[in-house]
This record gives sequence, structure tokens and C-alpha cells, in this order.
Amino acid sequence: MLSANAHVVFRRVAARIGVTTILRDVNLTVRAGESVGLFGSNGAGKTTLLRVIATLLRPSAGEAQVLGTDLGSSDRFSIRSRIGLIGHSPALYPELSLAANLEFSARIAGAPLAAANDALETVGLGQARDRLAGEASHGMQRRVEFARELMLQPELLLLDEPHSALDPSAVELVEHIVAGVLDRGGAVVLVSHDVDRVAPMVTRTAELTGGTVR
Repeated sequence: MLSANAHVVFRRVAARIGVTTILRDVNLTVRAGESVGLFGSNGAGKTTLLRVIATLLRPSAGEAQVLGTDLGSSDRFSIRSRIGLIGHSPALYPELSLAANLEFSARIAGAPLAAANDALETVGLGQARDRLAGEASHGMQRRVEFARELMLQPELLLLDEPHSALDPSAVELVEHIVAGVLDRGGAVVLVSHDVDRVAPMVTRTAELTGGTVR
């Protein structure tokens, strides 16, 4: 039985996409209050690791536990609402407005719709609430995703190159969101190529090489 006191516990975890093994023998523990910076070259498996943690990809071997739940069981679907993920591509409905995207997330999570407007104001998009997501810049879409995580307050936050497409004035949003998760006793796993920018936000770092965390 893996530790229920840690947000993420992986022991000799492997993951495949098709017939290709991307992760092998991954050992990783992330505890409450920790922000782990994950580094590695392109193709090392960083994004795949985040997908496994987010319950979007089932491990092919090993033992994996997230938020006290075995990722090999069907119970893994029950914890998705407690996990926040900001990936490479914005996860927004392009035909909906920025506000409608957040309101949709609020309805699913049972959060008050007013929280959507408050979150947009916090990230500086209050005046753009009616703009269609598909017509917004990549940087604006990124801000909307930050607004979603501010609104939903996940216990575990996963960030994949969070500074991508952000203008300098928005960079502090990443630090604000990470700090908020940690202050609530949550945990963060942050993937980045920018070691210097990430360093102030993480409590420790790990490197993914050849599909294995070192």
C-alpha cells in the first residue's frame, strides 16, 4: 500500500503510447506543500508524466497513487475534479466566450457562476469577458486557464511550460497561482525549460532523462 499522506507516489511506473514505451521505472513522490520543478530535454517524457498524474493516461506497469487513489483502478476518475492541468494547448471551447468557458467549468465543479467573473478580473480579462475564445490571442487564452485554476482551487496543480506565450506583465500570475495552491496545503508539479524563471517557485527539482526521473 502506497502512502496516503503524499499527493503523488509513483514506484517503478511505466507508460506506453501505442507500442512505444515513454516512461520506465519512474519513482516520484510529491507531498503536500511541495512544488516540484521537472526538467528534461524534448522527448524525455515530461508531458507524458503529467498526463499520467492527471489520470489521462493509465500506467502500463508499476504502482501509482494520486491524492490517495490507485491509478490502476476505476476510482481514478473520481479525483479529476481535484486536479488542475494547464498543458501546451489551451483547453478551451473556441466557440464560447471567455466568460462562458469559465462558467461551464464552474457548473461542472459546483462553483458559483460569479466566481468566473471574479477570476477573469483577477487575471486582467474582465473587459474581454465576451470575446470568443477562438478569437483571443494565445496569451489571453493562457490567462483564462489561469483564471480557471484560481476559480476551482485544485489540490494538485500540474503546469506544462506555464510561461509559454505570456507577456511579461502576466508572468507573476504563475507565481501567484502556485503560491495559492501551496498555501492551501496542495502540491504542484511544474514542467519547464526555463530553470531560472521556475527556480523561485519550486521547493525542489527533478530531471527526466530517457523516461526515468533522476
